[in-house]
Amino acid sequence: MNSCIFCSIVSGEQKADVILSEAEYVAFNDIRPKAPVHILIVPKKHIASVAEIKEDDVLLMGQLIDGAKKLAVQAGVENSGYKLVFNVGHGGGQVIDHIHLHLLGGWNNEEHLALNV
Repeated sequence: MNSCIFCSIVSGEQKADVILSEAEYVAFNDIRPKAPVHILIVPKKHIASVAEIKEDDVLLMGQLIDGAKKLAVQAGVENSGYKLVFNVGHGGGQVIDHIHLHLLGGWNNEEHLALNV
């Protein structure tokens, strides 16, 4: 796991714009944002991708989603709406092999309609 950038952020070896740190996960602003609000929620436990989730990890995944809900309120996008995205595998757009949840929001209506999937 030494070469995992997210593990380095979790351990404090690598700096990040951390906005929330909980027992099971850390959240920080994406360095290449795709939206006005683009936060990554990363479990402290190294799991390569959604495809690697084990039965023991189900509660952790719920904690990530609950954290995203809290972060949406903190970022002020809870009423305007936001997206939660897991990219799975390189073919699914996953660049870093450590599971992470994207919280994206803060668009105006025209921008959001153009990005709607």
